[in-house]
Amino acid sequence: MSEAVDRLIALVARLRRECPWDREQSLESLRTYLLEETYEVLAAIDERASEPLRDELGDLLFQILFLAQLASERGWFAIDEVARRITEKMIERHPHVFGESPAAGSAEEVKDAWERRKRRQAGAPPEDPLGTLPAALPALAAAYRQTLRAGDLGFDWERDADVVAKIEEELAEWRAAEQSGDSAAEAGEIGDLLLSVVNLARRRKIDPEGALRQANRRFRQRFAEVARRSRESGRDVSDTPMRELDRYWEEAKKKNL
Repeated sequence: MSEAVDRLIALVARLRRECPWDREQSLESLRTYLLEETYEVLAAIDERASEPLRDELGDLLFQILFLAQLASERGWFAIDEVARRITEKMIERHPHVFGESPAAGSAEEVKDAWERRKRRQAGAPPEDPLGTLPAALPALAAAYRQTLRAGDLGFDWERDADVVAKIEEELAEWRAAEQSGDSAAEAGEIGDLLLSVVNLARRRKIDPEGALRQANRRFRQRFAEVARRSRESGRDVSDTPMRELDRYWEEAKKKNL
């Protein structure tokens, strides 16, 4: 490993010995921080700026090394073992690079072969082809990954237009559930509608998680502009007529916020 990485590993070990807060941490307590730092990395990627990404990757690396330190203290494994195992796994899953298999024809063929090897190694039962997907995935990521896997196995729409028609069908079914007053059925139809939208994103090769993060960012920026315009008029957002709020919103959109 590089000198900088070795210094960071030594720093983590020292913090565990000498810092009261770090000594109290456990594998369980670090889960929240690991998740937060992962999302910070995603936000930095969205920014497309080198320095924020560098810094957030450092924060994420710290969490990974901290978890490895805790595992080492329990006698489970050290960070060297983590690096060795992932190196072996990547070599095994890239026979077109490290083995005697012929060079891969395309990125899509590499991905298909990768998924087949993962399923064989995980030993998922044939009756559960989605069984190797992580159970703890957030709902949006799980929807994307399971429909991607099903599509790889041939369970997919023939045309994008068919998915659009399915979205319209699910929207109509939600309207019927809403009119019936059946809240459970309404929740089910909303779920089906969301799943259909994820399917459309997948087929259009759009990451739905990334697309939703960008939509959230735009909403925050535009709503901040709406709030600012409301304050300029001497009112809070909650006291501003919806007609004016709509106008502020459309003006914010025109500014590409």
